[in-house]
Amino acid sequence: MAEITLEEAMKRLDEIVKILEKNEEPLEQSIKLFQEGMDLSKLCNDKLTHFEKQVVEIIGSKESQE
Repeated sequence: MAEITLEEAMKRLDEIVKILEKNEEPLEQSIKLFQEGMDLSKLCNDKLTHFEKQVVEIIGSKESQE
């Protein structure tokens, strides 16, 4: 799952939310989907944090050049 893009992770997370909202899956499957969703949520958060750090570095390097 580490090689999945942010966009792919968010799309899959949205799919999982829609499935769970229907409340039609057996409990065992719902728990598996919930765990996958939690993993995807963490992955998205980690990627966003990484992107934020990159932006801060870019801004910092541009400001130091001025």
